Amino acid sequence: MMGRLFSYGLAIILVGVVPALSYKTARRSDLRLIPKIDLYLSATFSQWFLVMLGAAVIWFAGPGFRAIGLRSLPRDQFIVWTAGLSLGVLAALGLVIALEKFGLWPEESDLVRLLIPETRREKLLAVCVVAPTAAFCEELVYRGYLHSQLLRWSDSVAAALILGSMAFGLAHAYQGVHGMTRAALLGALLAVPVIRTGSLWPSMAAHFVIDAVALVWLGPRLLRTERDL
Repeated sequence: MMGRLFSYGLAIILVGVVPALSYKTARRSDLRLIPKIDLYLSATFSQWFLVMLGAAVIWFAGPGFRAIGLRSLPRDQFIVWTAGLSLGVLAALGLVIALEKFGLWPEESDLVRLLIPETRREKLLAVCVVAPTAAFCEELVYRGYLHSQLLRWSDSVAAALILGSMAFGLAHAYQGVHGMTRAALLGALLAVPVIRTGSLWPSMAAHFVIDAVALVWLGPRLLRTERDL
């Protein structure tokens, strides 16, 4: 009984509390005055706090770390899934930037532009801290824990995929409607290898590659594109 309450509680945090905090963060008037590196460190701390909370629930209440996808995978499958996801998503993001250049795609929110690294130090922190943290923590709690729980409660892969992706999108409320939609679609794509292989590792690896390249290469090009308009 207590384990079920813990499971429900964590699911409520992921589906309701995290999106509410994300939305509240976007409305903070002083946010743009905070140094970018401090924002990176704050986001990193928040994600690790959430994953530690999730790990505690998984450990004490189930379903167990192997059950949520922390299991090994043959090397060839890992490489194929990671490369396919990474290249596909990055190609789509590159297309979005090209469309923005010609005014054919909605502009990014101010907060998204604010988080794009510009200095060498910011880029180093983005690659070495922000991207790996997001890859591990978000995949563990959303594609791992939340997806497995939604699948168990609904007994439907489609329902778990849709609801989990929507929750992941809402967690990015600070990015506006455009960013939430993109995050939800990304969440759905990252859930596919978990469903097909039962392992989180390809999704974690692809998530890291996508975030790292988007932050240090595609993001700065987006800023230059908008400045040229």
